[in-house]
Amino acid sequence: MALLQRQGVDIYYEIHGSGPALLLTHGFSATSQMWQGQIAALAERHTLILWDMRGHGRSGAPEDAALYNESLTIGDMAALLDQAGAQQGIIGGLSLGGYMSLAFHAEWPERVKALLIIDTGPGYKRDDAREAWNRQALETAENIATHGLEALADASAERSQSEHNNVQGLAMAGRHMLTQHSPRVILSLPQIAVPSLVVAGAQDTPFLAATDYMAAKIPGAEKLIIERAGHAVNIDQPEAFNAGVLQFLTSRGL
Repeated sequence: MALLQRQGVDIYYEIHGSGPALLLTHGFSATSQMWQGQIAALAERHTLILWDMRGHGRSGAPEDAALYNESLTIGDMAALLDQAGAQQGIIGGLSLGGYMSLAFHAEWPERVKALLIIDTGPGYKRDDAREAWNRQALETAENIATHGLEALADASAERSQSEHNNVQGLAMAGRHMLTQHSPRVILSLPQIAVPSLVVAGAQDTPFLAATDYMAAKIPGAEKLIIERAGHAVNIDQPEAFNAGVLQFLTSRGL
């Protein structure tokens, strides 16, 4: 089992294949296991880096709340690129992982060759909308802290099928990584100058407007809506998802 230590926190990761680096980040309360259906297709021509965010899966779950936040998470992503020997990478993720990919680009655009933004929202310009999101995130975290993994039983596939070493670490991630504290990410969209693919499942109703917004705001972005798929679009329709991502990467010489 490969572990990268960051500030005393063990970060679980896997590296598959060879070629240009492609880092995929899972959503909140999911793990790297959600990408199993993508390994064979994407690792054929890329160095595919999968990982568990802190508090999730097989990664460490510190008790200190200060060890969970957006800055540390995107720092983990940079360290994983370094571990793979990659100065740049194709950076992508689903839901919280997609938001963190946008945050990574906002911090280190020179390290991003392309973006894959999957069933994701870019954050909020208005404080009241962000506060509403944060209330929901905190409710989710408290539900997990109280009821454990049973709280995910009715969630989409990438969450309900996940295994975690430490439920309280997952709740901490909900309180301090799922919550948002500024409009920086959404305001950065017009400055994105790398090839970008914005993907959503046609049945993922809560994220369709955000998908349209990002496709319109990111210069030159491509949008892919996959039919008969919900929030876990890569699990619901893996063949269509893989084909769409590969077509995008090939068309952009990536």
